[in-house]
Amino acid sequence: MKRWGILALAVLALAAAPTSGRAQDKYPSKPIKIIVPYVPGGATDIVARILADQMGKSLGQTVFVENRPGAFGIIAIEDMVKSGADGYTLMIGNVSTNAITPIIYPSKFKIDYAKDVVPITNVVDIPAFMVATTKNFDVKSLPELIAYAKKNPGQVRYGTVGPGSYPHYDMAYFAKRAGDLDVTAIPNKAGATGVINDMLNGSTQVTFINVASSTPQIKAGNLRPLALVDHARLPDFPDVATMQELGFDGVGTIAWQGLFAPAGVPKLVLQTVFDATVAAMKELAVAEAFKTQSFNTVPNASLDDAKSWLAGEIARWQKITSAVKIETE
Repeated sequence: MKRWGILALAVLALAAAPTSGRAQDKYPSKPIKIIVPYVPGGATDIVARILADQMGKSLGQTVFVENRPGAFGIIAIEDMVKSGADGYTLMIGNVSTNAITPIIYPSKFKIDYAKDVVPITNVVDIPAFMVATTKNFDVKSLPELIAYAKKNPGQVRYGTVGPGSYPHYDMAYFAKRAGDLDVTAIPNKAGATGVINDMLNGSTQVTFINVASSTPQIKAGNLRPLALVDHARLPDFPDVATMQELGFDGVGTIAWQGLFAPAGVPKLVLQTVFDATVAAMKELAVAEAFKTQSFNTVPNASLDDAKSWLAGEIARWQKITSAVKIETE
């Protein structure tokens, strides 16, 4: 009888196990981490924190942000991949970290980026101006800039946030498309603030920089917008033509911020995150927060659409990085 009692208990335990397992498998059942590949305060960090707060409300779990800067985004990407494919560690990446870095620094990865990372959805993109300083520089339009650069080879200095950054590629690609202009890159690793300071003191004369960062100095008369990088003209700057209107379609980066996961996360989990992310972007508070930053909300239509979108971005940057050769670190 004792033996049969033990067997009965074992059968009961086995019968109970699937129910317990199903309860544990319900996603999400614990906090979710979103890794940001930069220090706090930048555009990517802002997007992550706005999104995390609303996603947490939608999912019924805490969604928190962890900053893992360094190595052109590789540290953050590898941390995400090595965390496991369970959907509890995600990443907000951008055009630099998740399109350019895999192309120009493939040997620095300890993972296979193409196989180990999947996009969930694009989140926002960020319009930019090509601006000129007004300090001892009288160029007032894009045609004038081209004419000046041709007349003064090597004398136009442009600001970047570092070798191989997308603003660096943007200006180099513009110079090539405008007739192989001889212009000089001046890097400043202090980010947009450092580049703007260089523009204000006249050590650099032109740059591509996001609208939110440059607008205060434009309104103060210290910077002059020569062209807009966006889908269409901005209501606040109706007289500033887009790059495509000026004959330079495909030049300049509308810098996107997307949500990524390790490959192998179950499709149902990815779909849950996708749905929560899209729903979060539709909330009025989130929409207003992004609008305040001059961010466009641009979610993908589906998980498959996100894959096609990222493939298109990778292809675009393969074309640009092949067209202009930049010595990177």
